[in-house]
Order: sequence, then C-alpha cells, then structure tokens
Amino acid sequence: MGRLGLTEILIIVGVALLFFGAGRLADLGKGLGEGIRNFKKGLTDDDDDQDKLPEAKKKGDDDGDDKADEKADKEEDKKDDKD
Repeated sequence: MGRLGLTEILIIVGVALLFFGAGRLADLGKGLGEGIRNFKKGLTDDDDDQDKLPEAKKKGDDDGDDKADEKADKEEDKKDDKD
C-alpha cells in the first residue's frame, strides 16, 4: 500500500477532470507551473543579491553611526503603524 499504479492514477485524473473540467485543469496546471518557476527564480535572485552586498552589510552594517540607524528604524516603524 502507498504506491499508485497506472489504474489509480487514471482514476484520480478522471475524477479531477469530472470535478474541475478540462479548461480549469489546464489553468490549474499552468498556475502551478508558473508558481514553481517564480519560486525558483526568487531563490536564485535572493542568492545573487546576497553575493552583491558589501562585506559591512553582510556582517550587520556596523558603520558606527548608531543614531542614524535608530532614526531610520523609527521611520520604518511609523510607516508600519500607518498601514
């Protein structure tokens, strides 16, 4: 038990076809494929962005200007509170 044979797969596809219809199944497959493609693209873009960051940013942006950092954090908090 646990393995799907050809008969079981055909039954599942048939039930899905009856339930959703052919056009809807095609749209679901297309959407799923685009979602996976965008997810993979996002992962590779994120890795590329990390490689482009300067060393100071990777280590935590310790540039000695703590007051400016605190001011920027407060401004971000104000923006979040408005939303």
